[in-house]
Amino acid sequence: MSTTAAPARRPGKATEHTTGLRRREARAGYLFVLPFMVVFVAMLVIPLAYSGYLSFFREQLIGGTSFVGFENYVRALGDSTFVSGVLRMAQFFLIQVPIMLGLSLLFALLLDSGRLHLQRVIRLGIFIPYAVPGVIAALMWGYLYGQDFGPFAQFFRAVGLEAPTFLDGGSMLYSIMNIVTWSFVGYNMIILYAALRSIPTELYEAARIDGAGEIRVAWSIKIPAIRPALLLTVIFSIIGTFQLFNEPSILETIAPNVIGNGYTPNFYAYNVAFVAQEVNYAAAIAFLLGIVIMAVSYVVQLGVLRKERAE
Repeated sequence: MSTTAAPARRPGKATEHTTGLRRREARAGYLFVLPFMVVFVAMLVIPLAYSGYLSFFREQLIGGTSFVGFENYVRALGDSTFVSGVLRMAQFFLIQVPIMLGLSLLFALLLDSGRLHLQRVIRLGIFIPYAVPGVIAALMWGYLYGQDFGPFAQFFRAVGLEAPTFLDGGSMLYSIMNIVTWSFVGYNMIILYAALRSIPTELYEAARIDGAGEIRVAWSIKIPAIRPALLLTVIFSIIGTFQLFNEPSILETIAPNVIGNGYTPNFYAYNVAFVAQEVNYAAAIAFLLGIVIMAVSYVVQLGVLRKERAE
């Protein structure tokens, strides 16, 4: 009985089929990404490019718009209002961020330990302040801080004590720190808690067998394992600190003698653009602020990388 061998498939056919499949998959991927890219370019790239273009010009009543190069940037670097706002936010960052992230890490470790009752309720309670819009939070705390109508002041007067001042020149920055901490502890806690849940439990079991307690496990295993998440929260905090806007803009109506138009650099850029009508100068301020944020973020990341290499 004779048999005939089936004709072998040519390698070229299989290659062409695979190549065509990959091309279709690539096209499908691009189509899925296209809506995001359109919004990204329209809402971020084009406005940034246009702002950068505006920052190199100056508009005058006499002479119209003229190209001035980096003159707006040089002016901003010598602007004491802008520089003092940046320094104020640097002080804000050095004090508020360690406290906020320390509380977030503490709550995340407590929840991850599994020794708390009603963990879901506690987790939700810590996270709820982040769900409150920033403007509403600033209004709420502004009412609580009120020297004449706030419940804190009324309570102290009811017990015969002098009401503390939360909105004067010496305490305003710390009052804003409290608002931001209250709002963002839960947000950062969720990031750190999610990172903790991804650590293999075998590491904890091995450490406990060796006699390590919960504090030792947290310090030697958990915290080093979530270092990338901690770095992420620090970067987010840097961006949020130097872009602080809602709190000073709301509290300005309550304490206009304390919060000026340049209390924070972002608030200053807003006032320069929409109150003083110096859009070109405001664009330069915004770009310099972005450079400051990138520089601080780079220094923090570089410090973390050097520490990791040293270990």
